[in-house]
Amino acid sequence: MYSEKVMDHFRNPRNVGEIPDADGVGEVGNPKCGDIMKMYLKIEDDIIVDVKFKTFGCGSAIASSSMATEMIKGKSINDAMKISNKAVAEALDGLPPVKMHCSVLAEQAIKSALLDYSKKNNVHIDGLEDFDPDEDPHGEEI
Repeated sequence: MYSEKVMDHFRNPRNVGEIPDADGVGEVGNPKCGDIMKMYLKIEDDIIVDVKFKTFGCGSAIASSSMATEMIKGKSINDAMKISNKAVAEALDGLPPVKMHCSVLAEQAIKSALLDYSKKNNVHIDGLEDFDPDEDPHGEEI
């Protein structure tokens, strides 16, 4: 049912924890399933130099959070903005259809943390103009 990558990121999640002096913090949740993701970013010169997460949820939510942090660590803000839920799911070698919302939450957590960073630092980030952390990219409430 789950790929080896999903199981690996669930059993050995990367980048778990908090960044006390984070430059951006985002928290998103899905009331339907109870998953909650919180992501912390440390940004220097528009590069995400560190990222941590805390997730309360199922194995797919933890794996999606872990993979998402791996995908954006060391990347520019603009590259992080390009990470989609489909990219997270593909990097995990797929998620069952009923668990795809976990990858949506991971994408939303990245954007939510970047939105927090942009507000704190009065920085414009392309693509965040219409971002609503309470709505998924497909228009469904999460």
